[in-house]
Amino acid sequence: MAVKLRLTRIGTTKRPFYRLIATPSRAPRNGRNLEVLGTYDPMNMGVRKGSSQAQAKGLTNLKTDRILYWLSVGAQPTDTVKTMLKRAKISLSSKASSAA
Repeated sequence: MAVKLRLTRIGTTKRPFYRLIATPSRAPRNGRNLEVLGTYDPMNMGVRKGSSQAQAKGLTNLKTDRILYWLSVGAQPTDTVKTMLKRAKISLSSKASSAA
């Protein structure tokens, strides 16, 4: 079973909110998942206007240790998730070092 790290949308109309999940590659976008690894709020709805966090490109909360685990066992991130991980400074090449 191939595993993907991808986003699933749980937000309402015109208010997107996403969860980063580990899921079988053949499962539909909002289908079953193996584990929730974090969240992504592109509209920063939980941040007050004028704060320093409001300037960031979306608010993310990631479980770094679990993401590294899934990468170490062969999970493949989608292009969007790769970009998120690079912004969060989570190295995709560290999957070999975390397997030990």
